[in-house]
Amino acid sequence: MTVGATYAQNYPIRPVRMIIPFAPGGVSDVVGRLISPALAKELGQQVVIDNRSGASGNLGVEIAARAPADGYTILLGNIGAMAINPSFFPKFPIKPVQDFISVTLVVDSPTALVIHPSLPVKSVKEFVQYAKANPSKLDFGTAGASSNGRLEMEIFMRATGIQLVHVPYKGGAGASTIGLLSGEVKCAFTSLGSVMTHVNAGKLKVLGVAAPQRVMALPDVPCFPELGYKNMKSGSWQGIFVPAGTPVPIVDRLFTVFTTVLTDSTIVRRLQELGPQVVLSKSPAEFAVFLKEETDKWSNLIKEIGVETN
Repeated sequence: MTVGATYAQNYPIRPVRMIIPFAPGGVSDVVGRLISPALAKELGQQVVIDNRSGASGNLGVEIAARAPADGYTILLGNIGAMAINPSFFPKFPIKPVQDFISVTLVVDSPTALVIHPSLPVKSVKEFVQYAKANPSKLDFGTAGASSNGRLEMEIFMRATGIQLVHVPYKGGAGASTIGLLSGEVKCAFTSLGSVMTHVNAGKLKVLGVAAPQRVMALPDVPCFPELGYKNMKSGSWQGIFVPAGTPVPIVDRLFTVFTTVLTDSTIVRRLQELGPQVVLSKSPAEFAVFLKEETDKWSNLIKEIGVETN
């Protein structure tokens, strides 16, 4: 038996840290905290959530990338931090495709056009009409300049000819959701996992979901493709990563554990009720290919729509 295999057989012998590169309250935090008890049970060790927000997710990503490659630090990375940021922050020293091993996708949380209830509109059509009648008077909040919610709104503005004012928040979707709840901003494209609790409580309203089809959590809300916006169907996917150099047997063990946890019917149902849909990779290799394709896709899109980068 190899040293790596022996190490994996005994792994883990102490708590495992899950870095979430955003503040509490966003979909990454919701997913991480929901699945961590089941992960701990499967691993036989505590899973400690470590929120490291800052720099649009880059701070947490760098901390995770520079951690020992021993399986005791895992990263719950999302579409923005891992696939969009490389094009927004070309001088950032960490390159996710090469500095991490991709373990598996875990969920995809559809983004949605969410408004504060004080906005006098009941549909996407009425929203567009209102925005055209009030050019540059509506603020939209985002989880940061490089968030997919920001890019979705940029695409939407170009498709409809409306002009909104961008208000980026520090700390991720949790912070932007607070801004939306308070009425500081009136609308946002944000992940359903970040807002479903508030939507169910009547504190926020969803006009449309950027998904290929309607979602179980909001069966009466139309998806954008059925409204004629064929390209607006991207979600905020979340995935598990470990630092490059982590032994293959450890990666395989983590892949198996996450697959087991995320095929549990109770966890799948609870996630669906909150918005995120479980989406597992067939293998770490498949997830690595997915990350590369996503990175290239968003790089091309950013260039195409001319969004300013740092």
